[in-house]
Amino acid sequence: MKRKHQRTLELIYARPVSANVRWADIEVLLIELGGQISEREGSRVLVRLFDERRVFHRPHPVPTTDKGAVEAIRKWLEENGVKP
Repeated sequence: MKRKHQRTLELIYARPVSANVRWADIEVLLIELGGQISEREGSRVLVRLFDERRVFHRPHPVPTTDKGAVEAIRKWLEENGVKP
């Protein structure tokens, strides 16, 4: 895993939850882990990873992800054995 992806993973697992995680970096990390991302209606994004499908909302107009979404992604990664 590239250092950039590792840093993103560390931000996702940071306590307290970081408010500075860019959504684009999360998408690249999920692709690096083997995920597939497809556009849905509006700002929704479908992520296929770990034989599961999850829908997230791409943040706008700011590029950073809200804390609730970061927590949801962290929980999903934890459940599937991904650690920083």
